[in-house]
Amino acid sequence: MGSIDDSLAALPEPDRGCLQRVIEIARDIVPEAIDGVSYGMPALKLDGKPLIGFVAAAKHLSIFPFSPEVVDAVAHKLEGFSLSKGTIRFTPDYPVPDDVVEEIVRLRRAEIVK
Repeated sequence: MGSIDDSLAALPEPDRGCLQRVIEIARDIVPEAIDGVSYGMPALKLDGKPLIGFVAAAKHLSIFPFSPEVVDAVAHKLEGFSLSKGTIRFTPDYPVPDDVVEEIVRLRRAEIVK
């Protein structure tokens, strides 16, 4: 297993399943992405740059597209979610919709592969 799968395996359900879905979507869209670590968190990387990362905190889950521009681009679709400059926070009871995760990954890939 890679660093992402190891990190996911260490999480309890339902956190693990929720974050696993995010990673599955990202791997489907960018199959050439590789497991890695960026800014101390598990992340998929593309061309040596972070594509998407994740963290499970005590009271929420976070995905990091490593781009304030990507977060800004999808913010209108994430009403009710906690957003910051480069982070989207959510819970297993209120996950980021799959279509928004897809858009996040596609937008970030476009930034990396200019």
